[in-house]
Amino acid sequence: MKPLTEQEIRAAFVNCSKGEAKRLYVPRDLADRPWDDLDYLGWRDPQSPGRAYLVAAPTGRPQAVALRSPGPAAGLQRRSMCSICLTTRSGGVVLMVAPRAGKAGKQGDSVGSYLCGDLDCSLYVRGKKDTADGARVYETLTVEEKIERTTANLAAFLAKVTA
Repeated sequence: MKPLTEQEIRAAFVNCSKGEAKRLYVPRDLADRPWDDLDYLGWRDPQSPGRAYLVAAPTGRPQAVALRSPGPAAGLQRRSMCSICLTTRSGGVVLMVAPRAGKAGKQGDSVGSYLCGDLDCSLYVRGKKDTADGARVYETLTVEEKIERTTANLAAFLAKVTA
């Protein structure tokens, strides 16, 4: 992924107003991110753990979406699979919901998907980060094929948000 500035990220939001995009939390360590290993940039708001954000460029132009997720469930360690990177984890996959872009989102229509709670799908796919439980499903796909699958799944999710 091409490195993005804070201004580019704020301008890319498709499912919130310009005022909301101006006020939301953007990480200050953008220069330190492993951009070459990212298919998308994802982060959680440290002041509001139920808020998360995702920026990707499936069509070459950055698109950002605001997400909401429930707080962590105490004692719930069910094994789940991320719908973006297909990583299976115990307790690390959460339902994230994005309001749809435009009029539909203003009327309360939203799209949900199960995603890695830390939004580090790109690093799991490349083997740069391991799941906390250390278990991975064996696949015969190459890393490049896994990256292609991840970007296709991400593009499909973003298409649902922007449709």
